Amino acid sequence: NSSGNLSTASSSCINRCTETSLRAKKCFSPVMKEAADSEPQPKKLKLEEKEQPPSENTLFGMGNPLLDICAVVDKDFLDKYGLKANNQILAEDKHKELFEELVKKFKVEYHAGGSTQNSVKVAQWMIQQPHKVGTFFGCIGRDNFGEILKKKAEEAHVDAHYYEQSEQPTGTCAACITGDNRSLVANLAAANCYNKEKHLDLEENWKLVEKAKVYYIAGFFLTVSPESILKVATQSSEKCKIFCLNLSAPFISQFYKEPLMKVMPYVDILFGNETEAATFAREQGFETEDIKEIAQKTQALPKVNTKRQRVVVFTQGQYDTIMATVDEVVSFPVIEIDQTKIVDTNGAGDAFVGGFLSQLVYDRPLKECIRAGHYAAHVVIRRSGCTFPEKPDFK
Repeated sequence: NSSGNLSTASSSCINRCTETSLRAKKCFSPVMKEAADSEPQPKKLKLEEKEQPPSENTLFGMGNPLLDICAVVDKDFLDKYGLKANNQILAEDKHKELFEELVKKFKVEYHAGGSTQNSVKVAQWMIQQPHKVGTFFGCIGRDNFGEILKKKAEEAHVDAHYYEQSEQPTGTCAACITGDNRSLVANLAAANCYNKEKHLDLEENWKLVEKAKVYYIAGFFLTVSPESILKVATQSSEKCKIFCLNLSAPFISQFYKEPLMKVMPYVDILFGNETEAATFAREQGFETEDIKEIAQKTQALPKVNTKRQRVVVFTQGQYDTIMATVDEVVSFPVIEIDQTKIVDTNGAGDAFVGGFLSQLVYDRPLKECIRAGHYAAHVVIRRSGCTFPEKPDFK
């Protein structure tokens, strides 16, 4: 959810249930096992057998790489630029001076961001070894901010392959923090210039797409290159791999409904937070505000690859995370936290997805994916930006 939710954002959420009920029933096993019913199923790992780590480039992400400019601001600053305390928008003309004023008036921190890139970084951090399990595509400028993003991706051991161009500068995202809310304003700039023909379609790049088994793209990228998303999503569906998408922000469901719904039949796992879910439901005419019903109705939307039934995961900040599968809707309590320990919720949604994906690439049960998502979000909200310590202590 700085995918970009504009980066970033969202938080976590989603009754206890037995592990069996969360393992894919007939059609969904978290990572790709396309097995005919008649074929014998592989034996479960015995405890003494060592689990094989995912290989390089198993996880593929594509999105808007942005440099986050984070600062604690006051209500007057939000009001001046017409910002809501907890929201994500794309910068308009009236926001041009916002970025400059933010740097001049407040103490800022710079972090490599962009919603999808954040999630891939968190997944790689959770996995640790081998390096470069996560691949990332996106567009940057040939400038200092672009160099910073390249350096940060390398430090995070993510295999980033940026499309570099000189017409637009590297994109930025202002994260305006008030209390435990964050208002995100993304100036996509170079991120908006991603070119399918000049990057995704190149043989060496497409080979990296084909090498992956799990795909994740934040809905923000629908504003940039829906044709790139469709190409990746259809390939995933045809090969019975796992394609994940995030609703990312209310405006995606409102103003990018057509490209969103073109991709939806290929979506195996859909993420979102409670606000995004409510907006999606209104736009789809679901006629309910109950988040469990919304998850259920979203799960049941038409799907191309019926061998793999859709899973819907909605986070709700400090409240339970909701997961809908073809058989049931389950809620998972988040990790409790002393509110005074929360430093920055910017990136919590991205971190949740990253934690989830880190277990998905191991083909672990969905219950474990959500537990890891909660863990990662719990770590990130106690720090500034979508950042994390050197190593996770997730067990």
